[in-house]
Amino acid sequence: MSAENNKQLVRKLFEEMNTGDIHRYLALLPDDYTHTVPGKSVFAGTRTKAQLTEALQGVGMMFPKGLKMTIKGMIAEGDRVAVEAESYGETTDGNVYNNEYHWLFEVRDGKIQAAREYMCTAHAVEVFGPLMAGAK
Repeated sequence: MSAENNKQLVRKLFEEMNTGDIHRYLALLPDDYTHTVPGKSVFAGTRTKAQLTEALQGVGMMFPKGLKMTIKGMIAEGDRVAVEAESYGETTDGNVYNNEYHWLFEVRDGKIQAAREYMCTAHAVEVFGPLMAGAK
């Protein structure tokens, strides 16, 4: 696929993410997909598609009005697409989650094979920590 086609695929991924229907989002990812969040927080690590599926189901329950991702910028070269994005959503306990991200996607055979998600994990812990503690 061309770099432009890869960008279109990543745009589609964000569109599906914003629908709140995780099955449409996950359909764009192959079974061997990996998702990595660098760092040392509870969110850090590399997850499989199955682990991501479980995490996304939990996120969906935390945002009754949805979590919206807005692409701020995108560039592509070869099989890599870089995206700057911002999220916005209100949690079930009224906290606002508004984070900024840089994503690096690797595309192969018309599917997004891998993603690395860079974000402010301190903000994520601040907002999600009380919700995660209440779920235990």
